[in-house]
Amino acid sequence: MSDFFTESKTNAAEYTVSEISGALKRTVEDAFGNVRVRGEISGYRGPHSSGHAYFCLKDDRARLDAVVWKTAMARLKFRPEEGMEVIATGRLTTYPGKSNYQIVIDNLEPAGAGALMALLEERKRKLAAEGLFEASRKRRLPFMPKVIGVVTSPTGAVIRDIIHRIKDRFPLHVLVWPVRVQGETSGAEVAGGRGGGGRRQRLQRAD
Repeated sequence: MSDFFTESKTNAAEYTVSEISGALKRTVEDAFGNVRVRGEISGYRGPHSSGHAYFCLKDDRARLDAVVWKTAMARLKFRPEEGMEVIATGRLTTYPGKSNYQIVIDNLEPAGAGALMALLEERKRKLAAEGLFEASRKRRLPFMPKVIGVVTSPTGAVIRDIIHRIKDRFPLHVLVWPVRVQGETSGAEVAGGRGGGGRRQRLQRAD
């Protein structure tokens, strides 16, 4: 018996399971803290009531678990769909409780110019079906307007840039109708020209 214990002794370091899991997590996150991954969306679930979305990115040989947290979902320019080929930007992390790893996605974009054009054409057809491009809805713009109305967030970079350009070129009144420009309700608020800010605000006279 003493010979057995003598022979089993090695110079290999001994770790607890938690130590190994922690070391792997640090190694993965340090090496893949910012990555771009191309793959097909599979098993799409979301957004849940929490606002998060879960799915896999796959190719013909492997699958990678993926998650988009609520804050990142609100910033996406399009909604992920089953079978869509995308390029995901994010970071890899591990889940020690199940020896899993996944990508936490910060941004998604359609893979390739063709995919982006197809997405834009689909959106254009949808808006056209709603009658938003009909000539009867268009109004003739005045040659020299005295007031410009802007539907946007009153605190974002967009309105500051608009004010800056107006000051440089043609000072006049700017009216802002405050809306949310991110989140689930932003599209309806911008389209309807209504938001949580209530009444429109005369932001400034740029003269």
